[in-house]
Amino acid sequence: MEKLIEYETGSFSSYLSKGCRLCQEGATMVLFVTGLCPKSCFYCPLSEEKRGKDLVFANERSIKNDDDILKETELMDALGTGITGGEPLLKIGEVLHYIQILKSSFGQDHHIHLYTSLSPDRQMLKKLADAGLDEIRLHPPQAIWGDLKHSPYADSLQHAKKLGIETGIEVPSIEGTEKVAVFAEYMGVFLNLNELEFSDTNSKALLKNGFFLESDTSNAVAGSDKYAETTLSLCKKVHFCSSIHKDAVQLRKRFQRIAKNMAREFDEITEDGTLVYGIIEYLDHKIAKKILEDIGIPLELFEVKKGRIEIAWWILEELKEEIKEELKSLGAKLLIIERYPFEDGLLVELTPI
Repeated sequence: MEKLIEYETGSFSSYLSKGCRLCQEGATMVLFVTGLCPKSCFYCPLSEEKRGKDLVFANERSIKNDDDILKETELMDALGTGITGGEPLLKIGEVLHYIQILKSSFGQDHHIHLYTSLSPDRQMLKKLADAGLDEIRLHPPQAIWGDLKHSPYADSLQHAKKLGIETGIEVPSIEGTEKVAVFAEYMGVFLNLNELEFSDTNSKALLKNGFFLESDTSNAVAGSDKYAETTLSLCKKVHFCSSIHKDAVQLRKRFQRIAKNMAREFDEITEDGTLVYGIIEYLDHKIAKKILEDIGIPLELFEVKKGRIEIAWWILEELKEEIKEELKSLGAKLLIIERYPFEDGLLVELTPI
């Protein structure tokens, strides 16, 4: 086994593919190609918003055209892209197109990995390799983990390796992963194990299958990490990604990259990569703008939008009481909000003043 690296978040690895390394840096843009999928894995965490729907998202941005994808990639200074779904290879034409535009726009060094539950044949893998796919991760269904050597996934892995694509297997860390580890070692590919988590859409199925929460403060499935530990002596190239690691490291760093590029002069970026600013809401913006100008607030420290003015939170908080009361008497609400660093990003906290 390669040297084992253990992280404070509970993750460990003896090998990290380039796609995983970039993801750990928060430098990977997540390209969700479709919510359609021919499989019915009981542990699938996909949200109702996406499951079974033929939609495209780049990170949290709903995609309408190629420019939306390129803008999102630029916004976070992404060094790579992870293509996922649903099942992205149901949309092979779109996947090939996205790989080509990303490579042509950001250069051949822009790393692209793809996650699939299918077992693509050599012809499809050749198209992906020719388009510029750097890495592929196969997700064989749990029902065949005991006989993977005689499955079409063995052929897919072999073809992908010969075509020069970095090749691996990625599955949740549950009973049977030791069989997958033995197969991965036999095929000479890496193995990624993800800590299984409860979600709104898979919780009933997980409970029905005998899984339960690790604790009241975690979405992780109890014992998922222990299954990963059994693989360490069976496969040289193993990476276990914990639930905490995804949130505390990968997601936070990706948010930080995005926030750094989209923050206005008056937005405060938190350690978690969220944005904090103030809002003057439900007041004729022309009246509010004049009040702010009259007391000497620089134009670069607030922005007029429909139905509200967004402003540096510290300026809003430190306004003289008589100014606050004047704004409120005119029907305004004064708020400080924290949200994810996207257009209309998820609201984390709202504090009235």
